[in-house]
Amino acid sequence: MSLLHTPEKDAALYAPDFTLKNIDSSMLSYTDIKGKKATVIAFICNHCPYVQAIIKRFIHDAKNMQSHGINVVAIMPNDTDNYPEDSFENMQKFAAENDFNFPYLIDETQEVAKSYGAICTPDIYGFNADGQLQYRGRLDSAGAGDANETMVKELLPAMLQIAETGTGPSNQSPAMGCSIKWK
Repeated sequence: MSLLHTPEKDAALYAPDFTLKNIDSSMLSYTDIKGKKATVIAFICNHCPYVQAIIKRFIHDAKNMQSHGINVVAIMPNDTDNYPEDSFENMQKFAAENDFNFPYLIDETQEVAKSYGAICTPDIYGFNADGQLQYRGRLDSAGAGDANETMVKELLPAMLQIAETGTGPSNQSPAMGCSIKWK
């Protein structure tokens, strides 16, 4: 199972719809979180060292993207029975500690992560205004390392391009992180 193929639209990959619980206990769908110009969906979790390394940079870039009509959402797909550090309550704490400025949803059944083909945390997807996948990759070249003068931002310029043109960059670097903890 992976992103939706729509034959009538040149076999492009489109964002599957979903309805998941946000950390404020509201239920949100893809339609609810879809951005006017573009949408970022990041599969993350609380305990992954890769996520912990990038989270401040991700939040900073999310604020920038939001100011350009690009909505951002994070989805936590891990098995919380075997990884209690990723529980709903710990998601709320992680979001509060890091001042999330976007919804943080829990994928309790893991069906959304499977429908998107997510494989690790962080795994970041960028969709244009029509919901067509235009970016799948990493936040920046620093990865789990510290930001430095040689770091190249990747998600932010890609999403600004997508918001402006509807099309993502041809060169994209794959995400790297912890494997999703499947049930």
